[in-house]
Amino acid sequence: MAKAPAPRKTPARKTASKPAGKSTARKSAPPPQPNRERPDEPQRFEATKEQLLEYYRQMLLIRRFEEKAGQLYGLGLIGGFCHLYIGQEAVAVGLQSALDGDKDKVITGYRDHGHMLAYGLDPKVIMAELTGRAAGIAQGKGGSMHMFSVEKGFYGGHGIVGAQVPLGAGLAFAQKYNDDGGVTLAYFGDGAANQGQVYEAFNMAELWKLPIIFVIENNQYAMGTSVNRSSAEDQLYRRGESFRIPGLQVNGMDVLEVRGAATVALDWVRAGKGPILLELKTYRYRGHSMSDPAKYRSREEVQSVREKSDPIEGVKKDLEAAGISEDEMKAIDKEIKAIIGEAADFAESSPEPDPDELYTDVLVEQY
Repeated sequence: MAKAPAPRKTPARKTASKPAGKSTARKSAPPPQPNRERPDEPQRFEATKEQLLEYYRQMLLIRRFEEKAGQLYGLGLIGGFCHLYIGQEAVAVGLQSALDGDKDKVITGYRDHGHMLAYGLDPKVIMAELTGRAAGIAQGKGGSMHMFSVEKGFYGGHGIVGAQVPLGAGLAFAQKYNDDGGVTLAYFGDGAANQGQVYEAFNMAELWKLPIIFVIENNQYAMGTSVNRSSAEDQLYRRGESFRIPGLQVNGMDVLEVRGAATVALDWVRAGKGPILLELKTYRYRGHSMSDPAKYRSREEVQSVREKSDPIEGVKKDLEAAGISEDEMKAIDKEIKAIIGEAADFAESSPEPDPDELYTDVLVEQY
């Protein structure tokens, strides 16, 4: 009978002997950390009486314009989507009042009427655009969500959530390349703050030290979900930290606090230090758009913000402290209502675009 083969022996694994006592291996030193300078803490802007009156006038213009737009939408004169800016007026007015209209650029999302008005565009051509008329700023073909004015340095008006952020970085790249001294203000909301393209833009902006101010208008609810439920990091001013972009959180319901933050941000960017991120804590009184019943929050919540933090009522208190009477403020309100009434009449009486216009402006050049 054949013998079974002997079991195969495996050679013992050699182990290196450790020297007695403490290890003499040198630990590598951690890499040196960069000296990360921080911007100054913003101070509430000390406005003159004339500046206060202008801020009040601009915010009231936006509020009355948006109220009228809501009425025209209800009458069927504005179609499609329409996103109102009521409650957020202090953000656009406070920031854009600090810009140089000759060289600075603004780009935003689809809640754009207020930004256009704050940058000096004519209420008549904006209202005509909302109603789809040929006299509109985009010849009636852009509507509420896609308005544009190269002449005024306003680059939209973009319907794709977050798309304006990398486009804004491109505007800032051109400003740096041309060395024209301009700064780009790129607005986006708390919902868009979770889009991937935003962080690609952050990375490039800091690498190239682009002259751009990223502005998160945190109105608390994105479309219909609270920022506390939809964002793992709900302190949105920190969102640039991993890209070494400093951030500041600002009370977006106080136009003078916003204006003070604008000064700090512009000083930072114009000094060649690269981008900065501002989170403006604000609030919209209406739904996400005119088709949104906003059932995700209570009427009591909205009313509480109106009573305690309304940006227009806040600046009225500053005006009273500066010696402006209630009658003077009422006179400005009456003047603004007349301007908005004229804009609505102009829009309603203007003709619609010729059908042939459907085929124009599709491409910048003919091919």
